[in-house]
Amino acid sequence: MTKIVDALTTITDVVTGKSTTKPTSPFAAQYVAFVYLPSAILIASTAAINITYTPLAVLVAIALGSYQFYANQERKALDPTTYQSFPLTAKTVISHNTAIYRFALPTPTTILGLPIGQHISLAASLPVTDPKTGSTETKEVVRSYTPISSDWEPGHFDLLIKSYPTGNISRHLATLSVGDSMRVKGPKGAMVYTPNMVRRFGMVAGGTGITPMLQIVRAILRGRSKGDRTEVDLIFANVDEKDILLRSDLRGLEDEDGGFRVHYVLNNPPEKWSGGVGFVTAEMIKQYLPPPAKDIKILICGPPPMVSALKKATESLGYDKARPVSKLEDMVFCF
Repeated sequence: MTKIVDALTTITDVVTGKSTTKPTSPFAAQYVAFVYLPSAILIASTAAINITYTPLAVLVAIALGSYQFYANQERKALDPTTYQSFPLTAKTVISHNTAIYRFALPTPTTILGLPIGQHISLAASLPVTDPKTGSTETKEVVRSYTPISSDWEPGHFDLLIKSYPTGNISRHLATLSVGDSMRVKGPKGAMVYTPNMVRRFGMVAGGTGITPMLQIVRAILRGRSKGDRTEVDLIFANVDEKDILLRSDLRGLEDEDGGFRVHYVLNNPPEKWSGGVGFVTAEMIKQYLPPPAKDIKILICGPPPMVSALKKATESLGYDKARPVSKLEDMVFCF
């Protein structure tokens, strides 16, 4: 009885977005809706009409249930060695140059198969102009991105991407129409988040560098019910207030959990701005992020000049010197 109640609760949680049960769990909503409830109705109805047919109804329910369990088994879409094409199913414009692109996976129950903290490669054959000669030729261009969705959302993946005038892949994405496809390969990256891997994260993100941070924060908050006690302080830097991406999402996560705090920094703040001003400095890091310790980790993601400056700033504060290419065990990890 308790398991049935838990299963019914799962349906409500999935609908409201509060589910902490992975979609491939035996008590996920699709199993409750398409296996347990129909089976129970079939058996009860058969017994009410003619109890002698109940064993047959049980066999039919088992057969149908077995098929549903097989059909809903977790399947990972990503291949680390081969590019695959995924169709664009929706494009949600966030600002004049930023949008969320939703790509469909092969089936409604397929997951991307991306560990929390890692990223994917997007590839396209595009005309590229040589800045020295001015000649243009078609080349394969590859760029890395971190989805803002996760494997807890089967059937699709979402990318938050800002289109830059000089960006090849980002400009190409902006031209896509629903139904067009993008080639994707992965997973990639040295960061793989596991619950309680550190006592506290200090994060610094610039612009779309918020995407890997958001993935990790959401994973931490999902894990609260299972004992994840990790605290997070995030410094989110942007040029103008209108550039702050997913601000309502971040505010919602802050309201949901006191262990997650966001500190905003703007280059061009509006009047009566209460957050930080200018570039992220060593003083800001010292004020908002955890001090150096063996059980903390600083995560950095943003434009190369910002990352370079933050490597120097963290080292000046006593954090371990960041490597040119970060490894999972590093105190300062740059995406």
